[in-house]
Amino acid sequence: MTRVCLLGDPAVDLTYELLSRETARDALATYDIEEPFANSLAVDTVSLGAAVSLLNDLNWYLVRFVDEAIIREPSISTDEWLSRDLARAVRDGAVPPEETDQRLKVFGLVDGELVDPVYVRRTQGESSTHDGENIDETLVVRVSESEFDG
Repeated sequence: MTRVCLLGDPAVDLTYELLSRETARDALATYDIEEPFANSLAVDTVSLGAAVSLLNDLNWYLVRFVDEAIIREPSISTDEWLSRDLARAVRDGAVPPEETDQRLKVFGLVDGELVDPVYVRRTQGESSTHDGENIDETLVVRVSESEFDG
């Protein structure tokens, strides 16, 4: 299963904003919704293409209420995520899956909340880390070249 996770803008209650609107509620109705991080919403889809399509369907809401839309595709990585832009590029064949692990956005996880993302470039064989203190875990998001350089 390919997992989609929406990370909410801290100023809004993401689940309320999405489920209180008919179009977003209808788009999410067939999925079991989870909240893996504070102010987030996650669902499992059948494929990378379905995940990207769901995000396209929700785009109006993503622009207004979401800080990050990330996708975890097990055929690419079981523990790292793809940004929406990178997932779209992989789906469209513009970026080969094996070339997605060089540019990373690494979040610290503290008490279930994602904090202080840092951008790092992975060299061959190197693992990704977050330099922050008091970090419980990290969440690694593979990003596109334009997201990394921008």
